[in-house]
Amino acid sequence: MTDEPPLRRRAAASRTGDEPHHPPSAAPEPVDAGPEPTDGGPVPLTAPHDGTPLPVSTEAELAEVVARFAAGTGPVALDAERASGYRYSQRAYLVQLRRAGAGTALIDPLPLPDLSTLDAAIADTEWVLHAASQDLPCLAEVGLRPRRLFDTELAARLAGFERVGLAALTEQLLGFSLEKHHSAADWSSRPLPESWLTYAALDVELLTDLRDALDAELTRQGKSAWAAEEFAALVRNGARPPRVRAEPWRRTSGIHRVRGARAQARVRSLWYARDQIAARRDAAPGRVLPDSAIVAAAELDPRDEQTLLTLPGFGGRSVRRLARTWLTALDDARGLPDDALPVTPAVEGPPPPHRWAERDPVAAGRLARCREVVVRIAGAHTLPPENLIAPDSIRRLAWTPPDEVTEDTVAETLRGFGAREWQIALLVDDLTPALTPHLPPPPPDPHP
Repeated sequence: MTDEPPLRRRAAASRTGDEPHHPPSAAPEPVDAGPEPTDGGPVPLTAPHDGTPLPVSTEAELAEVVARFAAGTGPVALDAERASGYRYSQRAYLVQLRRAGAGTALIDPLPLPDLSTLDAAIADTEWVLHAASQDLPCLAEVGLRPRRLFDTELAARLAGFERVGLAALTEQLLGFSLEKHHSAADWSSRPLPESWLTYAALDVELLTDLRDALDAELTRQGKSAWAAEEFAALVRNGARPPRVRAEPWRRTSGIHRVRGARAQARVRSLWYARDQIAARRDAAPGRVLPDSAIVAAAELDPRDEQTLLTLPGFGGRSVRRLARTWLTALDDARGLPDDALPVTPAVEGPPPPHRWAERDPVAAGRLARCREVVVRIAGAHTLPPENLIAPDSIRRLAWTPPDEVTEDTVAETLRGFGAREWQIALLVDDLTPALTPHLPPPPPDPHP
C-alpha cells in the first residue's frame, strides 16, 4: 500500500447533470481519512444512476450519441468488452462510454464497426480507462484512439495499491462494491441480457470519480509526473497489436512433456491445423481442440480414428467430427524429412536467468546486483518493481552492458529499451556501479 493511509472513501465529484454517488447516510471524508469506512462496509452498486441504456446499433442512434458526448464536459470514461475464451479475434463486442452532461452510452460495434465520428467528438478530452493496454487495440480497430488518457489500474500501481482491480479500487476509494460476475461472459452473443448491459454500464459509472481519487493520491505522493509519462507512452504504443511470435505453437500448454523433434513436429502440425479452423470459425482455439489433446496426440502418435478418439480431449462431438483433419495433420508430421523437423530456435536476447551462473558467472553477478537495486528503490518509493522498470530491460542491461559503463551510457541503453525518463532518473545512479566488476578486496600487505 501507500506510505500513508490511502483514501478509503470519497464522495463522488459532482458531475454536470448527475447526482453524486454517496453511500446512504455517509458524509464525504477527506483524503487522509482513517483506514476503515465509517458506515461499516461498502455500498453495493447494482444499477446505473440514469438506468441501463439499450445498446446503440444504428447510424441515427450513433449520431445522437456523438452529439451528446461532444456537448458533455470533462473526461470521458471508456471500456470495451471482448469475448476472450470464446472467439478467435480480440475485437470489441461492446463499447461503453460515460461523460458528465452526456450520461452513459453502450455501443454495439457489430453493426457499427466505424466509430471515427465519435472519436472526433471526444478527441480533445482526456479518456479514462482501467487497464488501458487490454482495450486500446480493440478500440483502435473501431476508430477510437485517445490523444490523452488516464489509466486507473496503472495509476493505482504507481500509487502503491496492492489490489488494483476495478472492483477493489472502487470499493476502497469510493465506498461502492461492483459485481464482476459477467467479466468472463461471451460478449459476442446476441441479444445481450439486461443484467450484462447493467454490468457493462456500471464499469464506466464511477470511472471518472476513481480517476479523481487516484489523481489526488498520486499528487500527494509526488508521482503525478511519473504517471503522465506512463500515460503518454500508452497513447503512443498502446494501440499496437500484440507482436506475432515466429513459432507460436511452441507456447502450447504442456509442450515441455513432448520429447524429440518428431513429436514436436506433431504438436506443430496439429497446432496449425487447429488454428486454421479456429480462425475460419472465429472461435477460441481451445474450444476447437484443447492444448492437452494436442500434447496427448503428439506423445502417442495415433494412426487410426479409433485410437485417436480414446485420447483425452478427443471425446467431444465437434472434435470427433474433425478426426480426419487431426489424423491428416499427424500423417503430415510423420512424413517430414529429418531436415524439416523443428530445431531449437536461436534465443533472442539473454538466456533464461537460471542458466546465467553456468554460462557467464560475471553476468549473473551483474544481474543479481541490478535486481537488488531495482527491488530496493521500488520499495523505497512504494512501487511494484516491474512498474519501476521492465524486468526484461534489466536482464538485457546486465547481460550486455555498454562497452563503457557510465551514467550517460546506462541511461541511453535503458532509453533504447523503452524506459521512461522518471525511471531512468531513479535508477541510473545505482545501476551504474552495479554493472561494474566487483573484485574481492586485496589481501592485507604482510609488510606494512
